[in-house]
Amino acid sequence: MLNIYQTKEEASRAAAQHFVERAKLAIEAKAKFTVALTGGSSPAGMYDLLTTEFKDQVDWDKIFIFWGDERWVPIEDDRSNAGNAFKDFLNKVAIPNEQIFPMYKEGISAEDYAKEYSAILDQVLEDGKTFDLIFLGMGDDGHTASLFPGEDIIHEKEKKVDAYFLEPQDMYRITLTAPLLNSAKSVAFIAFGAKKADALFEVIKGEKNIEKYPSQIIDPKGELMWYVDKEAAARI
Repeated sequence: MLNIYQTKEEASRAAAQHFVERAKLAIEAKAKFTVALTGGSSPAGMYDLLTTEFKDQVDWDKIFIFWGDERWVPIEDDRSNAGNAFKDFLNKVAIPNEQIFPMYKEGISAEDYAKEYSAILDQVLEDGKTFDLIFLGMGDDGHTASLFPGEDIIHEKEKKVDAYFLEPQDMYRITLTAPLLNSAKSVAFIAFGAKKADALFEVIKGEKNIEKYPSQIIDPKGELMWYVDKEAAARI
C-alpha cells in the first residue's frame, strides 16, 4: 500500500505508528517482536517518536532488533547503520543488549559473519525466516538494503544473509537477501525527498527491471507498505 503524506514528519509518524501496532500484535501472539531496521537518514524521525511520544506504548524488553544491511565497518564508524541506530534510538529504550544483533563483528570476515548472522536468525525468528516487520529505505538509484543495481546479490535464491565486495564503494557490504526479505509478515519502505521521485516512480509504476531497480524485487508474502512524502511521490 502506497501512503503519501504532505511532509516527511507526517510520514515518519505513520511509520512509527506502524512499528507500535505490529509490535503489539506480535507480542500479544507470541510474546516477542522481531524487526529489522534500515540505515540512512530516513528513519530518524521515526526513531525520535519511538523514543519520546510513543515510548510508553511498546513493551521494549520483548523486542528483538536486527538490520536489513550494513557497511562492513566498526559500529563506532560514522557510516555504521547500527552505530547511528544506537545513538538515535536503541540507547534511549530498554531493549536487552542480548536481543540486539548488529551486522558487524570484530575479528571475522564479512562473508563468515553472514553465515553466523544466518544462524542467529535460525534461532530467533519464527520458523527461522519470518520477521514480524522489516523497514527498508530506497536509494536514489532504486537499490534497497545492499541489493544494488547490476550486482549478483540481487539474484540470490538460497542464502538468507550474504556479504560481498561492492566495487563502486570500495567496501564490503552485508545484507539480508530477497528470499528472506520477502518472507516477512510486513515490509515497510520509508522514502523522502525529491531525489527519490524518479526511482520511486520506476519501482512502483515502471516496467519490471530488477537489475536496474532492485527495490522492485520486494514482494513479501505479508503486507507491503510505503511511507513517503509528496516530494518523493511527485511523479506518481
